[in-house]
Amino acid sequence: MKINEIKEILNAEIITDFSNENTDIKYGFASDLMSDALALVKSESLLITGLNNSQVIRTAEMLDMSTVLFVRGKRPCQDAIKLALENRISILSTDYTMFKTCSLLAINGMEGIEADD
Repeated sequence: MKINEIKEILNAEIITDFSNENTDIKYGFASDLMSDALALVKSESLLITGLNNSQVIRTAEMLDMSTVLFVRGKRPCQDAIKLALENRISILSTDYTMFKTCSLLAINGMEGIEADD
């Protein structure tokens, strides 16, 4: 799924955009626990979170993820934006809850990550 598709599905705001026509996000992973993300996430994933700090971007960087989506109208702090810019990580924000966000992405074809994948 392309970032512009995610933006349209979720009525999201793109805060930083390092995507291109080849950027394809295959999986979604939702959590506010970055330790879960570190244990389970694949690099072609969208990290969906309500946690609003720089650790989210550092986690995405460590996992070689290209995109982070903040839910519930959360906007990343300036430190997180700066870190995302330095690491070429795209950031989006939606007003939807985490549950609705995941539901809409799944309905539109995004796959989730299973713990045993």
